[in-house]
Amino acid sequence: MKISQKGLYALQALMMLARHYNQGAIRIRDIAYEEELPEKFLELILLELKNARIVESVRGARGGYALRRAPTEIRLSEIIRLIDGPLAPFGDAEQLRSLIDRDTEHRALYQVFLDVRDAAAKILENTSLADIVNGGDRSKKRRKKKQEISAVLPMVVHGSGRGRDE
Repeated sequence: MKISQKGLYALQALMMLARHYNQGAIRIRDIAYEEELPEKFLELILLELKNARIVESVRGARGGYALRRAPTEIRLSEIIRLIDGPLAPFGDAEQLRSLIDRDTEHRALYQVFLDVRDAAAKILENTSLADIVNGGDRSKKRRKKKQEISAVLPMVVHGSGRGRDE
């Protein structure tokens, strides 16, 4: 999956707004300065995010932009789909399912692509702005879950392993 520069700027701006959630609107100039983003390009991105009802604009001396919803309610998948389109480079899920049904000779290949797309989508759909603003708590949760699994299911290795993967 490749995220465009526009998508990256949108995510960075939204992260800044998430860090300042419930602290009032923030001027475009301040977002651009703090995140080191081009101000004119940021204006266009924020307008698109406003039209999608992810942010709201406030007029006046204390004007600027603020998140419309709590950072815990805004998923990375929503932002990436809005700015860059489908989440995976292999096409959308329906296209892949159609190929799996029609092209029996290459069904296994398309199934791998669908699995990759589904895995990427699942991660992005389960990651909120709050998750990434709070210092990557998701990775800590994953590590803890892996530790719990390995504590329950110890790995058993039979034989020396020579000749198989060497």
